[in-house]
Amino acid sequence: MENYYLFIMMCILLILLPGPDTAIATKNTFSIGKTGGLQTMLGTCCALLIHTSAAVLGLSAIIVKSALLFSIFKYVGAVYLIYLGIKTLWGLRNKEVAVTDERKDEDKYGSKSCFKQGFLTNLLNPKVAVFFLTFLPQFVNPGQDTFLPFLLMGATYTGLTALWFFFYIYLLNQISAFMKRPRTQKVFEGITGIVLIGFGMKLALEKAQH
Repeated sequence: MENYYLFIMMCILLILLPGPDTAIATKNTFSIGKTGGLQTMLGTCCALLIHTSAAVLGLSAIIVKSALLFSIFKYVGAVYLIYLGIKTLWGLRNKEVAVTDERKDEDKYGSKSCFKQGFLTNLLNPKVAVFFLTFLPQFVNPGQDTFLPFLLMGATYTGLTALWFFFYIYLLNQISAFMKRPRTQKVFEGITGIVLIGFGMKLALEKAQH
């Protein structure tokens, strides 16, 4: 492969752009705590490794070139994001301040769903598959076998994503005392719910690229 350092710089810029993964990680960090944020990050990274494997094996190309498969992934992913957004907003309807024991139970079991949310949000986003197939080949020498370069670049992108989210979640956790005030949390979760629904609608309107 060529221009590996340029690839790293481009990855950093792309990772810093906010998207559904960032919204989910932010919501779970504030609502569950650092554990929830890290579980979300782990789910996101696992999904990225699957996208990397799909790109290496050529499965991503099949999804991108098939209008039917692209649409299936697109609408399932969009419905899931909208579901998470509505669920977040619905939770504000009769939200009350929980007692300590209830909060502990929520933290214990909530972190398990955080992994699933991070995993499915990334895995069901066909735009990630499009990204891997349009971005990675630009850094491979013409005529070169793509197996190892794609594997290296996918692992690099996943590693950089994990580093960024770890740093981001750590910062969020530092201001969690302010964000966990009932009134602040209600406002934040309301905004997050709307943002997730917006991402879901945007994904639903996304057109396949051939």
